[in-house]
Amino acid sequence: MLQQEQIERIADELLAADRDRSVVPLLSARNPGMEIEDSYAVQALWARRRVEAGHRIVGHKIGLTSKAMQAATGITEPDYGVIFDDMILENGAVIPFDDFSNVRIEVELAFVLDKPLTGPACTLFDVLDATRYVVPALEILNSHIELQGRTIVDTISDNAAMGAMVVGGRPVAADAVDLRWVSALLYRNQTIEETGVAAGVLNHPATGVAWLANKLAQHGTTLEAGEIILAGSFTRPMWVERGDTVHAEYGDLGAITCRFE
Repeated sequence: MLQQEQIERIADELLAADRDRSVVPLLSARNPGMEIEDSYAVQALWARRRVEAGHRIVGHKIGLTSKAMQAATGITEPDYGVIFDDMILENGAVIPFDDFSNVRIEVELAFVLDKPLTGPACTLFDVLDATRYVVPALEILNSHIELQGRTIVDTISDNAAMGAMVVGGRPVAADAVDLRWVSALLYRNQTIEETGVAAGVLNHPATGVAWLANKLAQHGTTLEAGEIILAGSFTRPMWVERGDTVHAEYGDLGAITCRFE
């Protein structure tokens, strides 16, 4: 376990990396005794300092919920991060590439809650009952920690690499479609790079939201009504460069487009 001064130092380092659009060396290599609870403590302090700076938490993201993402990162358990108001972008956004240290895109579904969700016994059915609507979303991953050799403590400390999200397509009630069979085609510059089906997220994307509610209960918090929850990617992350146009088609749920300049 880390000392409080170590947690504060790491949080400050990550805040500076976000401000400077830079990447820092692996936390796990420089802090060999670091544990998962240490990394969540770093994330919580980092988030609190952003709140103190005037930003507002509007939701949570879940990461590493699919076999595709676990294979891409070499990390075998889910994690979570927080979503701030300045991270949510509209469909068709032109996004400054220099706002990020690096850019990868994931295809996801976002759940918007109508009721609170509280662990530790939250189930998939509780999630469906509490959901106002589900809507397509692209997550923009942004790592402030070098990618090669990352462990779970690196990703959690770095707010699960949450950079931003683009919301679009057609919102649907949770029972209006079979969410397991929602599929997507992910294009970069008119070329399909990835495809996936939402059942790749723990067999049902709502399962990830239930996992999150139960995990947050361990940290003394809950999911509140009105929160937006990114349920986890069902494609591998796709690298993006300056000038790229990203387009995702979700069939009957519509499409999302954004461009990086």
